[in-house]
Amino acid sequence: MSESKFVRHVPCEKCGSSDNAALYDDGHTFCFGCEHHVNAATDDLQPIVVESKSVSLIEGTAGSLSARGISQQTCEKYGYLKAMIGGKPVQLACYADASGHIVAQKARFADKTFTWVGAPKEVVLFGQHLWSSGGKMVVVTEGEIDALSVAQMHECRWPVVSVPNGAAGAAKALKKSLEWLEGFERVVLMFDMDDAGKKAALECAEIFTPGKCAIANLPMKDANELLKAGRGAEIISSMWNAKIYRPDGILGGDEVKEMLISRRKAFTLGTYPHAGLQSMTRGIRSREIVTICAGSGIGKTEFTRFVAYSLNRQGLKCGYIALEESVDRTALGLVSLHLGQRLHLMEQPEKWPGFDEAWSDVITEKVFFYDHFGSLDGDNLLNKIRYLRTSIGVDFVVLDHLSIVVSGLDDGDERKTIDKVMTQLRSLSEDTGVAVMLVSHLKRPDGKAHEEGANTSLAQLRGSAAIGQLSDIVIGLERNQQDDETKNITTVRILKNRWTGETGIAGHMSFDRITGTMQEETIAPPSDFSED
Repeated sequence: MSESKFVRHVPCEKCGSSDNAALYDDGHTFCFGCEHHVNAATDDLQPIVVESKSVSLIEGTAGSLSARGISQQTCEKYGYLKAMIGGKPVQLACYADASGHIVAQKARFADKTFTWVGAPKEVVLFGQHLWSSGGKMVVVTEGEIDALSVAQMHECRWPVVSVPNGAAGAAKALKKSLEWLEGFERVVLMFDMDDAGKKAALECAEIFTPGKCAIANLPMKDANELLKAGRGAEIISSMWNAKIYRPDGILGGDEVKEMLISRRKAFTLGTYPHAGLQSMTRGIRSREIVTICAGSGIGKTEFTRFVAYSLNRQGLKCGYIALEESVDRTALGLVSLHLGQRLHLMEQPEKWPGFDEAWSDVITEKVFFYDHFGSLDGDNLLNKIRYLRTSIGVDFVVLDHLSIVVSGLDDGDERKTIDKVMTQLRSLSEDTGVAVMLVSHLKRPDGKAHEEGANTSLAQLRGSAAIGQLSDIVIGLERNQQDDETKNITTVRILKNRWTGETGIAGHMSFDRITGTMQEETIAPPSDFSED
């Protein structure tokens, strides 16, 4: 066979380029942009006709597509034909130009290769010539077969069209027919549910007047898959239930209402173990960051562990990241609260009566730990928290404490690093719904030290204002370690309370050195612990 000769440049069906593909007189094409090659269907294929509205197109007949579940009537409506070329069957999608004249045919062979006959540069959307511009709704699909599937399900009473060159060329095709499409009240994009189709739908949606375009979500790959599966009714429901496209982050009122209802169902996770704290905060909630802050040695870890144990007793699943102690010490501390004994002070705590039962009741499948030694990388830590939430399903995560995370990053700029970590933590909490109990150190105050009972304040949080700004609730713990009468009494001060707005002293607690618990004090402490 003689070497094929170049005829003209044509659109590429794969990358969507308008003229990067070369068409040869034996019918094969090659794109010099993406190197996509389409073989000639047969050596007997007639030379492609030059682009003219007076082209001689391939003759064919409309018949049912039984393998696709599409009727003859639907094919007749859209001019989707069957023909033989060189003794091989071919399907022909007839395309019109903007004036409504059929000027090209897209030939689809059994091996799923394509070629164009006629004047493909002049075509508009497949099926566009059947409908005048204007009306309530038009559906746009990614391919001709899907367009026929959608049209058949409502007996061809609603306008349905398809882009000529698949997902890659969809945006360009819609721009060409934009004036016609904009004449409808609503444009529904019903593209394939694969990554390419979803990406193309988002790109195309941005072309239209805001509020006009909607994107359908199909329960299977495409409309024809639903039709073949006997689930054609779901095509129609997906068409009517398509969501109006808005850029990322823009939500309508009804969407916010749905979000509100769904989140409220599991919004309040549990209650605090101290009446004063519970009264002022109304409990701990999903997507909430609660920061516990105090000076060195005041009892942040003991307080946080006691709150975590209380939530554990309420049936909540916990992810525990204690960066100042080993995982076995953390677990032992929770079991100690359950048994009322500080087990870490014993030589063989596992031999204490009831130890195995307590471990099973408190720890097994209820608390998950991160063995952090060897890695304190910030991104790695955040990925672990995400895993704890999305894969294991923990309700809340304890991170004790932030200062070690920051020091482990060693970026040289503590303020900048804290800002970054807090922003990422806030985003993760909002995205996954996990509640976070975060422990943070305080800067040394002027004058009296925290170890001597100095009041806590938001201004003493480390770094910039990110910890205070991005936390929902900030709880300060105050204790005078040097006073023999009050050294076991801790004042709980709410420094920030985004939920109720109530701040100030939430109560006083005493640490039981036998049981390790922190019990609420009903007797007012000395005057050192004042609101001032």
